[in-house]
Amino acid sequence: MRKENISKKKLVMLVNVDWFFLSHRLPIALSALEKGYEVHIATGITDRHDELLSYGFMVHSLPIGRSNTNILGEIHTFIAILNILRRVQPNLLHSITSKPVLYGGIAAQLTGIKNVVAAISGLGLVFAAQGWKARIRRTIIAMIYCLSLRSKNLKVIFQNPNNRDTITRYAKLKPHQIAMIPGSGVDLTQYTATQLPSGTPIVLMAARLLQDKGVYEFIAAANILKQKGMDVRFQLAGKPDPENPHSITETEFQAWQTAGVVEMLGHRNDMSALLANAHIFVSPSFYAEGLSKTLIEAAASGRPVVTTDMPGCRDAIIPNATGLLIPPRDPSALANAIEKLLLNTQLCQTMGNAGRQLAEERYSIKQVVETHLNIYEELLNQPQ
Repeated sequence: MRKENISKKKLVMLVNVDWFFLSHRLPIALSALEKGYEVHIATGITDRHDELLSYGFMVHSLPIGRSNTNILGEIHTFIAILNILRRVQPNLLHSITSKPVLYGGIAAQLTGIKNVVAAISGLGLVFAAQGWKARIRRTIIAMIYCLSLRSKNLKVIFQNPNNRDTITRYAKLKPHQIAMIPGSGVDLTQYTATQLPSGTPIVLMAARLLQDKGVYEFIAAANILKQKGMDVRFQLAGKPDPENPHSITETEFQAWQTAGVVEMLGHRNDMSALLANAHIFVSPSFYAEGLSKTLIEAAASGRPVVTTDMPGCRDAIIPNATGLLIPPRDPSALANAIEKLLLNTQLCQTMGNAGRQLAEERYSIKQVVETHLNIYEELLNQPQ
């Protein structure tokens, strides 16, 4: 069958919110533009609409909530996705994050879109939570995954083996439908390895300030080590996420800022500089991550990490080589791991060097972009 001219292909990237697209998928979309794709971004808009337009994308505002909303709101979101796909009629749909994957997959089938890329960037707290309510929600979501991942030409991208095995079991995916890509990639020229800085050591955490990202555990560990009299600075970069029901409150943020044990940095756009000034990076998350972007940025910056033995966290490091693993929800274990690294500068430097090597081998943004574009071409060149 004759291969169609890729320059005429329409690509819709469906994602929950604009800032996530810009921080995690922008290089892929820009590369698609360079290859001649007509790129449409369908997303929830905050304040980044003009920035999206400035890159040359066609932008479609999507009424999509990232927290649990009522059934009417979910139906409204699904209908909006249907209408966008009917209007654009893309040759390829790339759905990113849970709701876009779930709703976009079904909408693609209803609108006759045969080529679908579904990027599973973490399964969310519902797949890690315990209790009967969580089990019911998991069962419902698993059923929707079964319905959504049925497109004729389908590639499902996973970032860690746990997510792959879970969704493959539910949706009965075939091996040729599965791709493993370790995270969103990191620009190895922007994040460069440097020697550990002099002066009082800094322990850095950067994340959305959600309970399940381990924020409380980080604050508790900082208090433990401060009470032991250790000369160390703790920094927390990030801000509350009011739309998420698991966010810390603005009152808590202000209280921690006033207490002064942890330097509350708020939202920052200079992660490479923050990591260059830090000695240790920590991510005490018990959220069901895909593959933590901040952990691979820390590795690229040559910084040792402390993170939890959870999917998406443990997969981003080599335990005892590039960082240390601790149990989730355990402030004492977190404090002990941080102390171990603080008391051994040579271990910090050795782990940091190994982290940089790991980033060069696995996490280059160039490799991630190239793999995505190859997947696009593979699907589009299959018999329709």
